[in-house]
Amino acid sequence: MNENELEIEEPEKSGSVLDDDSNHGDQTVEPKLGMRFENADELFEFYNNYAYKTGFSVKKRTCKKENGVLVHVSYTCSKEGKNIKASNTPLNLPPTQRTGCKAKISARLCAYDKWMISVVFLQHNHLNSPSKARHLRGHKRINTAIKKRVLLNDKAGIRMCKTYGALAVEGGGYENLPYDEKTLRNMIAREKVLELGEGDATTLLDHFTDMQNKDPNFFYRLDIDGESRLKNVFWADNRCREAYKEFGEVVTFDTTYFTNKYDIPFASFVKVNHHGQSILLGCGLLSNEEKETFSWLFKAWIDCMNEVAPGGIITDQAGAMKISIEIVLKDTKHRWCLWRIMKKIPEKLRRYDNCVRIKSRMKKAVYDSQFLAEFEERWSEMLEKYESLKQNKWLRKLYREKDRCIPCFVKTTFWAGMSTTQ
Repeated sequence: MNENELEIEEPEKSGSVLDDDSNHGDQTVEPKLGMRFENADELFEFYNNYAYKTGFSVKKRTCKKENGVLVHVSYTCSKEGKNIKASNTPLNLPPTQRTGCKAKISARLCAYDKWMISVVFLQHNHLNSPSKARHLRGHKRINTAIKKRVLLNDKAGIRMCKTYGALAVEGGGYENLPYDEKTLRNMIAREKVLELGEGDATTLLDHFTDMQNKDPNFFYRLDIDGESRLKNVFWADNRCREAYKEFGEVVTFDTTYFTNKYDIPFASFVKVNHHGQSILLGCGLLSNEEKETFSWLFKAWIDCMNEVAPGGIITDQAGAMKISIEIVLKDTKHRWCLWRIMKKIPEKLRRYDNCVRIKSRMKKAVYDSQFLAEFEERWSEMLEKYESLKQNKWLRKLYREKDRCIPCFVKTTFWAGMSTTQ
């Protein structure tokens, strides 16, 4: 079939297209040359539906415009391309395994403003799993009704595990839901604002205003969303600001405290003085623990401290914190709290028969290694002794980020004797 013949054909039915409330339909329709669609979005939904049914996820690869009008698109398998590996060490594997998969479709804008599939390649170079497709990022969907229900249940104090269980029963099983429990939790975190009691936000603002009248150096900042709702708060008094000038080389940042009444994350910036005493350098109340929120807080804190960033900062392993620090505190050395990491050993390695011995070897490698080569040798010996550890994701991540937590890797930076946020 040539191009001219394709142009004059009647539009071919694309099969069921995903809608907001669907579970991706019951019928699997393969993409074919010449299929036509009303617009590029409808085409993407069709291919995404096919991907869900066959067990892979889709990404938008290329698009082309002419005179500002979109005329060509390509959608590929999410495993398209290749990983860039820093080393061949088994514990330094990339987080996403790309395989150079060639599966794709391309389409172009043709007559009557219809979109026609012009390239189809359906073969993958990896195994697909339809039963696990719902766990892939591109297929985690929450429709409007479910979103409202989950938010109302959360506000009513119903635990997420119960809400998720009820949705699974209604949907005929967990495998039929196009989202998982973590997706729902992340959605709630994005939607939440700082949920104070009635009148508390006004009282808080009045208190800050009063403090600033008494002390012109009192600093506070409020984060307001598009609907004039309070999202995040930061404040620091003159004592905090003056202490930072004297002892601001290294700070710890912690969000593990929660207020009893509202269950709101309380964030604190802390430093030790020349007597080893903890000094508060600023506080915050946060609506969630996502990278945008942390970025706002770090920016507010740096503005408070006259744009002077610390030489080093110690936090827990939260990925959102790491990203925000890299954006806002570009020249600050970032170290993870070693105490929190080592505390996780029993939980992360309990399924191994030799957990106690592994823990002993790991502590020896972490705490007793004075030189980089010494650590590498002890770590390799541990993996050779217990080969099943090579597949442990937690250990892989820890090894990839060893320069953020292992003492012999971070000792070239001044940390004021601190290795923990506590």
